[in-house]
Amino acid sequence: MRSRRSLRRRIIAAAAGLAVIAAGAAAVLSLRTEPSAPVALSEPEGPYAIGAAGDNAEVLVFGDSWTYGTAASERENGYAYRLAGIGGWHVTVAGEPASGYLREGVWGRTFGERIDALDGAIDPDLVVLQGSINDRKLPARGYRDAVDEAWDAIADKFPDAEVLILGPAPQVLPVEETTARIDRDLAELADERGWPYVSPIAEEWITQDNYADVIDTSDTGNDHPSDAGHRYLAEQVAAAARPLVAPVPVEAVTEQPQPAVGG
Repeated sequence: MRSRRSLRRRIIAAAAGLAVIAAGAAAVLSLRTEPSAPVALSEPEGPYAIGAAGDNAEVLVFGDSWTYGTAASERENGYAYRLAGIGGWHVTVAGEPASGYLREGVWGRTFGERIDALDGAIDPDLVVLQGSINDRKLPARGYRDAVDEAWDAIADKFPDAEVLILGPAPQVLPVEETTARIDRDLAELADERGWPYVSPIAEEWITQDNYADVIDTSDTGNDHPSDAGHRYLAEQVAAAARPLVAPVPVEAVTEQPQPAVGG
């Protein structure tokens, strides 16, 4: 009799444990499909708060997992967030892992679809459009059209903003040919519009000499920038963006929760 009661208790406990695991899995999966509205990180004593004087300069950083902060120990250690403290700007970070001009990201959106969903009230002085290597495994056909449509949308939504195109940075070396093709396409399209273009490939931001310091090749990092890599990229991007905006007090902003899976 005692053994039956003991067995029954073990069965009930196991069932309860499975219910908790199932509920937790459902909660995690919901993060992938329901990106949230921007949430301000406004602590005045935080690592990105500074006391620089000047007019408010709004910077929107839009891109893929590198912009999202994938592989950083904390998302706020991602390069886009670090731009706030380094440059002295109010930064809005809009990153979606795995997203590209043609490829849908972890929340099922391409760059163009995400631009359409951006809040027009952000009113940035500068838009940094980063990436993306995520289109490198897709056919080249239709790529330039998708880029043009996305750039038309960003220009229509923020007509008073300067736009800086930040090309793909290599996640592996040597640089993959498809990544180099994306870099060439973006450079040519930016030149046609008279928009400044920064090529991390042409400018050799990532080389054999610093690759191990910039890129986290572990299973967790999955060939994304490490904390040190994000810090280095932030310094490089800030140097390119600084002539286009003025230093001001800042707070870092993000558009989405942590995804279940990076990309």
